[in-house]
Amino acid sequence: MINFNGTIVSQDTNVLTQNRAFLYGDAVFETVKIVNSKILFLEDHYFRLMASMRVIRMEIPMNFTMEYFEEQLLSLAIDNAFSNSCRARITIFRNDGGYYLPETNEISFLIHVVGIENALYAIADQEYEVDLFKDFYVTKQLLSSIKTTNRILNITASIFANENGLNNCLLLNDSKNVVEAIQGNIFMLMGNKLITPPISEGCLNGVMRKQILEIAKNMGSLEVVEEVISPFDLQKADELFITNVIKGIQPITKYRKKSFDAVISKDLLGKLNEIVTAI
Repeated sequence: MINFNGTIVSQDTNVLTQNRAFLYGDAVFETVKIVNSKILFLEDHYFRLMASMRVIRMEIPMNFTMEYFEEQLLSLAIDNAFSNSCRARITIFRNDGGYYLPETNEISFLIHVVGIENALYAIADQEYEVDLFKDFYVTKQLLSSIKTTNRILNITASIFANENGLNNCLLLNDSKNVVEAIQGNIFMLMGNKLITPPISEGCLNGVMRKQILEIAKNMGSLEVVEEVISPFDLQKADELFITNVIKGIQPITKYRKKSFDAVISKDLLGKLNEIVTAI
């Protein structure tokens, strides 16, 4: 028996009783964008998920191929009539049993989908203000670069942003350098130099981060580097923007007393949409 919200019931009535993702955050996940029954950047998502599972020593089933991954995501999107444009999340968790030491490394997974309005990426013409979140810090380690279900820092930062009328917050690592935003990687333009923190700083190894780096390098007009960004650099930037696979590119228009343009952001977005259209 268990006590659920003050009522004594059989533990069989609640599937979370022994669920390791719920009890210990023993899970990793991927969020993908599906457009016209195709998963954008499929290989990048699949291989990042496989790498994440290996890092935390999950047993990868033999049948969990990229084709299987794609089939499971698309079939649910189609069943929900969301295949034209949606976001889908797959959460992989270690099977029940054990405490900190699991009884097995075998896994199960859960997928859910939500329809989204626009297939192509777009930038809303509105103010987007950010500030630093300094209550807690991202650690410079490999675990910080993968998508586990332990997102309590991001949740707390989201609450802080909401309480302070901000659209987002920029997260710092334990060296007090800027790492990323709450739900995406950060890019900074200074002159013709486009900068994003290296993965070694503790930022997420973002799928959209990879796409933007490749697009920017192919433009020819930008010097593209992975370098440390300090909070002091933000005030000197010409542009700041956030990237993730659902939003694409989100320009930051205001940081403290500094306002920013979005010229390069819009140029990159146009080239990103060319890739999406061609997929």
